[in-house]
Amino acid sequence: MATDPDYPGASSFTDRNGATRWRFRHGGRTASLRGQPGDPEFEAGYWAARTGQAMPERVTAFPQRHAPRTMADAWARWKKTESWKTASPLTREKNESLARRLLVTPIAPGAALTWGDAPMADLKRRHIKSILADNAETPHKAKHMLVAIRKMIAVALDEEWIEHDPSARIRWRPAYGGWRAWTAAELSGFAARWPVGTTPRLVFELSLWLGNRRSDLAALKWSDRITRTLHRQGQPPRIVRGFEIVQHKTGKALFVPEAPPLTAALDAAREKAPEGLSEIVVTAYGKPFSEKSLTGRMADWTRSAGLEKGCTIHGLRKTLGKRLAEGGASTRQLMTILGHDTIAHAELYSRDADSVRLAVDAMDKVVAIFGDG
Repeated sequence: MATDPDYPGASSFTDRNGATRWRFRHGGRTASLRGQPGDPEFEAGYWAARTGQAMPERVTAFPQRHAPRTMADAWARWKKTESWKTASPLTREKNESLARRLLVTPIAPGAALTWGDAPMADLKRRHIKSILADNAETPHKAKHMLVAIRKMIAVALDEEWIEHDPSARIRWRPAYGGWRAWTAAELSGFAARWPVGTTPRLVFELSLWLGNRRSDLAALKWSDRITRTLHRQGQPPRIVRGFEIVQHKTGKALFVPEAPPLTAALDAAREKAPEGLSEIVVTAYGKPFSEKSLTGRMADWTRSAGLEKGCTIHGLRKTLGKRLAEGGASTRQLMTILGHDTIAHAELYSRDADSVRLAVDAMDKVVAIFGDG
């Protein structure tokens, strides 16, 4: 039996067929892990086991042929609509995975009939509430499940299979406070624990100075790091190094200039990178991190630095937005760097920064007039 220092609690063994297999053991719990260290499937399973979550499912695709006017039929028709075809690849991927899980689920424990077999005309409010209740332990999954069901209902209404929307006025809003920006003490505490040249510091600097989501971070390649020549009237040309990023979630193309702290981390990583390696952020096995494993790793790294829970990769994205706003960046500049689609989203940062500046300016004026009592 062998253990791996990069995956605490995981150990390998040789099965009766001579194949190397892995399992996770901790606190009396044992979970079998699929694949090998560094594989996306292994990473997802390991972090699910570490955090006590259900192991990732292997979803079986529902048959392409299905009975007419069923939920499976409605979903297949939805995938032919313009709304589906114009959605981002990430949105389609997530919605498809969620819908498949629902459509292959039995309508009751032990039942042969699945939700995919169920006629849309037989779908009632109590059924929808039951599906949501079954997913109550993962509230955001339940929320998106309701969205998927409403897509099927929209098809059924358009095709006149049903006359009324059984999901009308059903609300499912999980409690959610959002990711928070890191404090100055947390930023300095992490940097003190993980020096330049370590993988945790590289992930930290990339997250903080590029301000992109974990999906974009995991896919980042050395070839995305480029130089551009900036021409300004009356000034000599300026060579600017940065990253060209096409956001996985939105498909939006961005250029983010490279800040000096990020340059130092990247240069140190480049010196250690094996020849021919294309991805920037890799495991000890030289394989790219998955999105979920990056989240799990950051939780380990922040814990090792003595930081409280809530210091996340997305929180570093928020930290950059906060810094940009406090530095006087315009809403348009915030949208350009962070890749926001709407002005309203970017203005959340500007509004917070403006409120602080307005409060300080107002108090300075009051103190100047009445400060002596």
